[in-house]
Amino acid sequence: MTEEQTPRETMEFDVVIVGAGPAGLAAAIHLKQLATKTGKDLSVLVVEKGSEVGAHILSGVVVDPHGLDTLLPEWRQDEDRPLRTQVTEDTFVFLTETKAQALPMALLPKLMGNHGNFIGSLGDVTRYLAAKAEALGVDIYPGFAATEILYDEAGTVVGVATGDMGIAKDGTQRSDYTRGVELRARYTLFAEGARGSLSKQIIARFQLDKDREPQKYGIGFKELWEIQPEKFHAGRVQHSLGWPLDRETGGGSFLYHFGENLVSIGFVVHLNYTNPTLFPFGEFQKFKSHPAIRTVLEGGKRLSYGARALTEGGWQSVPKLTFPGGALIGCAAGFINVPRIKGSHNAILSGIQAAQAIIDIWDTQASAPIAPELTAYEQGWRTSAIGADLYPVRNMKPLWSRYGTPLGIMLGGLDLWTNVLFNKSLFGTLPHGKPDYACLKPLSQVKPLTYPKPDGVITFDRLSSVFVSNTHHAEDQPSHLQLKDPSIPITDNLPLYGEPARLYCPAAVYEVVYADEENKKDPRFVINAQNCVHCKTCDIKDPAQNINWVPPEGGGGPNYPNM
Repeated sequence: MTEEQTPRETMEFDVVIVGAGPAGLAAAIHLKQLATKTGKDLSVLVVEKGSEVGAHILSGVVVDPHGLDTLLPEWRQDEDRPLRTQVTEDTFVFLTETKAQALPMALLPKLMGNHGNFIGSLGDVTRYLAAKAEALGVDIYPGFAATEILYDEAGTVVGVATGDMGIAKDGTQRSDYTRGVELRARYTLFAEGARGSLSKQIIARFQLDKDREPQKYGIGFKELWEIQPEKFHAGRVQHSLGWPLDRETGGGSFLYHFGENLVSIGFVVHLNYTNPTLFPFGEFQKFKSHPAIRTVLEGGKRLSYGARALTEGGWQSVPKLTFPGGALIGCAAGFINVPRIKGSHNAILSGIQAAQAIIDIWDTQASAPIAPELTAYEQGWRTSAIGADLYPVRNMKPLWSRYGTPLGIMLGGLDLWTNVLFNKSLFGTLPHGKPDYACLKPLSQVKPLTYPKPDGVITFDRLSSVFVSNTHHAEDQPSHLQLKDPSIPITDNLPLYGEPARLYCPAAVYEVVYADEENKKDPRFVINAQNCVHCKTCDIKDPAQNINWVPPEGGGGPNYPNM
């Protein structure tokens, strides 16, 4: 930037929380609840990069209510409660190309069941939590992306800074330029979700993943449909494995009926897949063409679309949660239970636990020159309800990855039962092995996959899907998708893997364009950053780890109304 930087305004808080998801809002609410109970006056700020609370929230979602019940025991009686549809029917099916074989639910341990859970919109849940937080005196700043971590001279985290607004593509200041703000705090909680841009910096700086297994990820797709009333079954939950994924590629689907003739339909592909020609979005569209799924959707209307990476490493991959000046909570810590496809309950519980740890040492730390580390949170989560949820399923992902879907799932089911019945595993605690970006095979070692063209009725292309995600970015701004080495996509990734970013991105952000298209000569790597739905898959799966996802101007990205 050529212009001289003006000083940033500074605002002081007791606790700053980055991210207005379930974890961040739960932490804010519980801090205020405990402060009121103990007679303390705490100032709490939640900063959110989405244009409003819930704008970037994407999940299935079937909610285990344990977290909400713990945080707000009265929520079920509220007139504005965000979850109203209870699960009434729970099914699990294995798909072949033309058939759907129901599996006996009796084969699954009780912890895998969904009765007693609620179907709904996680975006609605966060909006509900935000209203509760504000009523308690929490400040919430949506539309402001935290882009920088602030440290003191000793290296302690002392807050975050929001990004400058109004910077043009060439780095100069536009007429609407506004300097970012320093948000300083005694404690900073990072609740950014999977692969948060600041959380990954914190993990690297403080080596929080030392002696842990690599974090594992999936890419999750979701569409919200309004279907014909005669096909709607309030409270029905269906999960599936199998087609269209091959035996070596992990993933599965969900179909949830809730509200007024609404169906959430989604598909997850584990990002340790090996074939660089695999097209995760295309797998989702193929899944919808299955006779058992198409029948449900025919005559209906697609209302919205979104995609988001999710953490899948579980017990083995949770990093050290605390560091000088703060902590990781929610999916930034990796608390999703993969076989249950649930994480919001653990996110809320982690926010509660972090808040409790802060309050428990608040009187002691207030006079200390450096805020003591929140060791009680780090030391306690494995013996808490979070640990009890993650420990029994810890081997499902590694068994699935190692042995493929049929055998891996059977072994995982056996392991679940031995954990449930005897609190022991035949396998101990298995490692995950390689990180997801290191799993791709060269083109020369795989059979290229092909995908049918979308019909525009049940199946769609990526650009029309991005349109219904309500994604928007200011065009005249620097790209938030940064290449560490701009040459690598063409010199390395293209000849070796066919440049897989073209396919793993769910929003058609990345293209390889040829000056001579007919002869495939003079290729150029193009980044359409305005399409980005903030899923973070590129940051995770790029085989060269060359793509760095950073927040765009605050308020940019998708605007999910009820996802």
